Amino acid sequence: MTRRSFLTTTTAGFAAMAMPSIARARWAPSGPVTLVVPFTPGGSTDILARLLGQKLTEALGVGFVIESRPGAGGAIASDLVARARPNGQTLLMGHIGTLAVNPSIYPRLPYDPVKSFAPISLVAAVHNVLVVHPSLPANSVPELIAHARANPDRLSYGTGGIGSAAHIAMAAFCLSAGVTMQHVPYRGTGPAVTDLLGARIQLTMTGAPVVLPLAQAGRLRGLAVSGKRRIAAAPELPTVAEAALPGFDASQWYGIVAPAGTPVDVVETLNAEIRKALAAPELAERLNQEGAEVWPTSPEEFRAHIAAEIARWATVVRDAGIRIEQ
Repeated sequence: MTRRSFLTTTTAGFAAMAMPSIARARWAPSGPVTLVVPFTPGGSTDILARLLGQKLTEALGVGFVIESRPGAGGAIASDLVARARPNGQTLLMGHIGTLAVNPSIYPRLPYDPVKSFAPISLVAAVHNVLVVHPSLPANSVPELIAHARANPDRLSYGTGGIGSAAHIAMAAFCLSAGVTMQHVPYRGTGPAVTDLLGARIQLTMTGAPVVLPLAQAGRLRGLAVSGKRRIAAAPELPTVAEAALPGFDASQWYGIVAPAGTPVDVVETLNAEIRKALAAPELAERLNQEGAEVWPTSPEEFRAHIAAEIARWATVVRDAGIRIEQ
């Protein structure tokens, strides 16, 4: 199932969550569950992992320990989880970069996004927000594009690393707008945003949970959101598509995966509890405030989505010439 089909069938999707699944023995964790985040603390992945981890802790009665393992565009964390015992005690908060983009960037990726994992469920779609430092003479997307065209390779944008969601979003933006900028990769979103606040770089396009509060506080200037429609958390911001680039869509998505070979009862128990957590009004409202939308799926739907996204972003990676030599 694609993101479009999910977002147009929200009512049916939540109704389906209330339907009982095929009866199986319920799995219970034998101790704390480690939820590995492939980036530094403070980014969208970390924020979502902690919100969901708290709910799962309450539901399953064991602690969900959030462990950050940054590096190599999420490949280090992904490989760690792929090699873990398939018993449900070690999970990965995967996202668009680790599960869909990395195969096109790393010639010798140590894991296979499709074969190395047992998908549990998508968790959320997070809109990227295009923000610039207030000193940049651009108050709209058209003005930013005009400024970039007049100053090729003079602007620099920061991201959480080569192949990160922000990198791919900005690469897609530059391709669509016909502009060239300098990419400055960091070891996480947090450090990139810190340098943006200090005007050491000029812009980024990354998850709303991280930069939207800064834009609303006036410390950054928000220009647009990256998805197909505006978000409730910032209805005043146009989409990139309506502002200047029709058809543009570069939102992030996140989901939980376990090592391949994880037993069916473990997958089904985790899927059911994630669905319940995402159906809770307080969590959905909190995610909306963060610029995110809940997106629960079946394991099969998540697996199909990963395969489709790998094909989709391979085109952007190829056209932008993004590659890491190993």
